[in-house]
Amino acid sequence: MMRALVIDDEPLARSGVVARLRGVPDVEVVGEHGDGASALAAIAARPPDLLFLDVEMPALDGMALLAALPAARRPVTILLTAHEQFAVQAFALSVVDYLLKPVDEDRFGEALQRARQALAVRRHAVATQVAPAPWLARFTVRYGSRLLFVPVEEVAWIEASGDYATLHVGEREYLVREPLHRLVTLLDPARFLRVHRSAIVQLELVSELRTLGNRDAIIRLRDGTALRASRTYIDALLAALERQQRHPA
Repeated sequence: MMRALVIDDEPLARSGVVARLRGVPDVEVVGEHGDGASALAAIAARPPDLLFLDVEMPALDGMALLAALPAARRPVTILLTAHEQFAVQAFALSVVDYLLKPVDEDRFGEALQRARQALAVRRHAVATQVAPAPWLARFTVRYGSRLLFVPVEEVAWIEASGDYATLHVGEREYLVREPLHRLVTLLDPARFLRVHRSAIVQLELVSELRTLGNRDAIIRLRDGTALRASRTYIDALLAALERQQRHPA
């Protein structure tokens, strides 16, 4: 059985997908959303197996929603759009298929079959793999001739430095040999979140958020550090801060 979530800001398009899925015996529609932000919160709360995801939506669009999810945690995804120009970006985000609106019945069936195959591969990999390592608990950094072990809870934010990253710990900085896109998959997303292509922050240390006119925002940490949160990540950031308020670490 595949648990599917349908996300589209057009009610007719959304209901069309849900109606098609009602006739598919191995698919259960577990929810539908008309905007990216509420969908992202639903995915974080209970990840589905399969997404039918509209690309063009106001505020958080389909591409930004996928980008906000760590690659290892993205559901199998079928994109829905009226335009072909998103194809290259879509497949860079590892979607299994890309359906143009209005959706052709045969293509819909093909996309579902690809989703089944992709999910079967994932489930087989999960069933045969060794239990995954827990979230990273500390960083190992070289400091002169010494190796230092820095607990993750002491890191306020992390800055991209090419193939490296700089850990900001109080007034100290440590360079680690991991790119930011790799680190974001190692850190507990309930505690650390990417807010910009060049920055990850510890959510508990965010003391202020000020929105800007272009949907970017300035966040301020408890120590006064000001960082820019880009529009790509702002909805995920707001959702994470809201969750943290309800369920503090």
